[in-house]
Amino acid sequence: MTLEIYGLILLVGLFFFICVGFPISFTLITLGVIFGYIGLGPKVFHLMTFSFFGTMMDTVLAAVALFTFMGCVLESAGLMERLFRAVQLVSGRLKGSLYLGTIFTATLFAAATGIVGASVTIIGLMAAPVMRKSGYDTGLSAGTICAGGTLGILIPPSVMLVVMGPVFQVSVARLYAAAILPGLLLAGLYISYSMFRVMLDPTLGPPLSEEDLNVPKSYIAREFFFGLVPPAVLILVTLGTIFTGMATPTEGAALGCLGAVVVTAANKRLTFKLIKESAFRTAETTSMVMILLAASTFMGAVFSSMGTPKFIAESLLGLNMPPWVFVIGILIVCFILGWPLEWVPIVVVIVPIFLPILTGLNVDMIWFSVVLAVVLQSCWISPPVALSAYYLKAIMPEWELLDIYKGMMPFMFLQAIAVFILYLFPGFVTWLPKALFG
Repeated sequence: MTLEIYGLILLVGLFFFICVGFPISFTLITLGVIFGYIGLGPKVFHLMTFSFFGTMMDTVLAAVALFTFMGCVLESAGLMERLFRAVQLVSGRLKGSLYLGTIFTATLFAAATGIVGASVTIIGLMAAPVMRKSGYDTGLSAGTICAGGTLGILIPPSVMLVVMGPVFQVSVARLYAAAILPGLLLAGLYISYSMFRVMLDPTLGPPLSEEDLNVPKSYIAREFFFGLVPPAVLILVTLGTIFTGMATPTEGAALGCLGAVVVTAANKRLTFKLIKESAFRTAETTSMVMILLAASTFMGAVFSSMGTPKFIAESLLGLNMPPWVFVIGILIVCFILGWPLEWVPIVVVIVPIFLPILTGLNVDMIWFSVVLAVVLQSCWISPPVALSAYYLKAIMPEWELLDIYKGMMPFMFLQAIAVFILYLFPGFVTWLPKALFG
């Protein structure tokens, strides 16, 4: 039996054990050692050591921990609550104002955290009770909260894009630049859809009562300023140093951590307990991502040494099908796998299997990475799993899960429209990185 066939058996075994429910990291390591010993002999242990040390010492990946810590600290700063309240009061006489305020605040919060679970939870805690009290439609309210919260997976400083950079061998800074316009496109689609629904049926989002709006203008101005300016400045400084080349993504992330601590302290929310909890959550998230990255790097090296990726790529490319068939097929596979799996195993395990095919088709990897990020973002609001629905249900038990699902469905179609736009007009993704970096 040839090594290429052993590689195919390895691939089948990997999918089998993942579907059965075995821990992905240990499955990768175990299969890598077994099949690596078949193909490489004792050298597989040297390869494993090299893969793990090489991944753990990659300075770019240090940004994963730093951006995660930045997001955890900013969650407790209280800035988003002040901003949401201010936007709510400024636009309160407008029908559907809470939908507008929710997506606007979610977009800014996504640019400050990059963590989907945190975004959905914080946005839900702020907006859901007010929407319920104001008589807003449950489905549309749930849809705007869940969809807005998922922007954290795409808009910089997205943790997923940091991981994609080394895996796809592209610049993280370019990925960040490429993701900005698609993120704003999605936010614009969400707002347009929500306000259009309210225009057709004003009962979906009635204006706030005069009693709720009876607040001094000085209070509104103060809340809006302190809710918007500190996170906006922090985002501009963090991403600005990266885009201008003054700092690497890791250095920019470190600057963002310092800024998050300063902003939280200025808002009188900084405590030792907050720092301790943020550090623990950061360690938990980062260790999960890094062990998966190291294990997938090792398994990928074993898989490649068998020649199976080249064998698969040559076999599929030999079918002489149009390139769009392969690209769309890969995106559909990743979308389906995004229901049972989180984004980490898909990015670090599944997609690298198809990289030789994408390379053979001369696909722009920055463009593909951003489109894939939008597809994986869709999984968070796509039944039957839709993890965002469970985050929202946990904080709003009064809302039925079926109503939350129904509310998310139109936003899932908006995601599909965004993917279609990005596919037809790749310049939407590639223009900004080219303008900034050449």
